Amino acid sequence: MASPPVPCPTSASAPAIAAWRICCCVRCQSIHCTIHSRLPSCAGEPDMRYPYHILVLEDHPLQCAHVCDMLEQAGFAQVDTAHSGTDALARIGHSTYDLILLDLNMPDMDGMQFIQELAEHYPDILIAITSACSPRMMDSASHMARNMNLTVIDCYAKPFTALNAQSLGKALEQHSHRPAATAPALPAESLPAMTSAMLDAALLTHQIEPWFQPKCSLRTGKIVGVEALARWRHPDVGLVSPGVFLPAITEHGKDHALLIHMLGGALQAYRRWATQGWRIPVSVNLPTHLLDDATLPDQLHAHVIACGVPAEDVTFELLESSQTVDPGLFFMGAGRLRLKGFGLAQDDFGIGYSSMHSLTAVPFTELKIDRAFVSGAAVTGTLAAATITAIMLGKELGMKVTAEGVESAEDLEFLRNAGCDYVQGFLIARPAPESELTALLDRELCPSSTTHMH
Repeated sequence: MASPPVPCPTSASAPAIAAWRICCCVRCQSIHCTIHSRLPSCAGEPDMRYPYHILVLEDHPLQCAHVCDMLEQAGFAQVDTAHSGTDALARIGHSTYDLILLDLNMPDMDGMQFIQELAEHYPDILIAITSACSPRMMDSASHMARNMNLTVIDCYAKPFTALNAQSLGKALEQHSHRPAATAPALPAESLPAMTSAMLDAALLTHQIEPWFQPKCSLRTGKIVGVEALARWRHPDVGLVSPGVFLPAITEHGKDHALLIHMLGGALQAYRRWATQGWRIPVSVNLPTHLLDDATLPDQLHAHVIACGVPAEDVTFELLESSQTVDPGLFFMGAGRLRLKGFGLAQDDFGIGYSSMHSLTAVPFTELKIDRAFVSGAAVTGTLAAATITAIMLGKELGMKVTAEGVESAEDLEFLRNAGCDYVQGFLIARPAPESELTALLDRELCPSSTTHMH
């Protein structure tokens, strides 16, 4: 028979209150008796400074109670608990949570299985991990979650401490202050089947257009260039996600047409900015398999010269998602692009088809580290080691190094201290239409870079 609940000592100190909660939890053998039923405010209770609704997923009653107390003492206003992944999913279905703080090693449904379920059914909820598993194990779970498009705030080794709770609160505050997207991109199910004719029409009528994301110097804080990224503003359904239409572009053999279209748009933007006194180098993505056409460097050079743009102000970023049929054509095409005077960037370094051999055998001018290594590098040991190694390698090979996917101030400071040259990411600026980037330059929100021409 369960013992009656112990009355809350209204004059107790904070440690005494914490001990009372743990005692109550052990007595009834239920996680939910600690924080899920809110206790009346007592002397010594902290002020609630973090207005976030947190769900703690922890199967061990004592550890769950400890985590909840750390969160409450740090000032979290609403903390609920669940003892299993199944229970947590049920609670998420009936309540709105800002973040799930979860363990990994649990019976019934382990943390990785729970992350998979969360990604499939509740992808907008933030997560943080606290576990007694090894740092490598937590890094692996975090990497898995990010690759499933979940946002991982941080990972904390057990025991979860008061400093961890404070760090989590600050991270959530920072996340809530990030700039919002320009417009939500529509998923595949909102569109009719994409045909070759539909894609041709989208290119011809400039529904598909370049949006520009600034690249900033970590030394000066100024814009040093922009990357042209394809965006589709469909007249009927609105903004279409690149993850939807870019695979269709490849499937229908439109990669070359998109490359020429994007280059043309980037060159025209360059010329318009130049008339306003701005010299802003542009970068355009080039799918590597297009180098199977040995004449491609000549075609690209002709377009650039016809627009009156200096070749040295145009960089082609070789995408890691494809490769040439003949490796010799890759080396030939890349080398000839450099002979024409273009910059050449190894994009998405660390994933796809990149190799140490191609990095050392091709005269790249820039190394771009993929966001998979950058995001969370400030707090994840393995990501930090990989990112630092890539920065050192790029510099040893005489390249400028750019980190992509920078979304937190902590990662930005980490990259600065690691000696990275340039950064791109939502923390700096999201991709935007030419008019919006022009307004950004006019307002000098990110003191512009760029070389001001006189």
